[in-house]
Amino acid sequence: MTTPARDRLVFPLDVKELAEARTWIDRLAAHVGVFKVGLELFVSAGPDAVRAVHDRGARCFLDLKLHDIPATMAGATERAVAQGVAFLTVHASAGPRALRTVQDLAAGSRTQLLAVTVLTSFDAPELAAIGLDAPASAAARLAHVAVEAGVRGLVCSPEEASALRTIVGPGGVLMVPGVRPSGADRGDQRRVATPSSAIGAGADYLVVGRPIREAADPRAAADAIVDEIASALEARS
Repeated sequence: MTTPARDRLVFPLDVKELAEARTWIDRLAAHVGVFKVGLELFVSAGPDAVRAVHDRGARCFLDLKLHDIPATMAGATERAVAQGVAFLTVHASAGPRALRTVQDLAAGSRTQLLAVTVLTSFDAPELAAIGLDAPASAAARLAHVAVEAGVRGLVCSPEEASALRTIVGPGGVLMVPGVRPSGADRGDQRRVATPSSAIGAGADYLVVGRPIREAADPRAAADAIVDEIASALEARS
């Protein structure tokens, strides 16, 4: 079944307090398909943040980027799966054993694991400083590690989406942050693309925060991005 364009738009709840998160969920629930709960909100509100998304009938992307020893990652994954989140991030760099462990726990559940390859805030000099190759080659290497461990979902920048689509295959899932409509401020993202170009490169889901959150009319901004996703999907098919 084809995923509708609206359901492919992810809005990050990058706020400090649960009350503010609920305001954004209520404002955008009819305009985006997934709400992302990241570290800041989860540290502040914990599982209540996930429940707030589910209470509104929306899907939750729990973006904790787990990276620890296999037993610790397994325990966190079990709890996330029990909460019924649609997506959960782990770092591909956690390694094959940890990735196989968490994938086995998530298998058959409603939770899709997403292995983070190279963060969109990284550029080549920063990767070199921690001993990694340029973004494209580092992302491909980490994608292979994840896929070979059974994780069929990846997080990558728009610049790596086309290459990683080949690695993960047509049945895999690509979650792509660093998406900015034409003319929008890049913020702290280094490797960005428009919604159309990201979908054209093979992205399944687009994470778009600041261009919606800071718009004069956030609902209209989200609707415009959904329309662009729909057009790009039609051109891709």
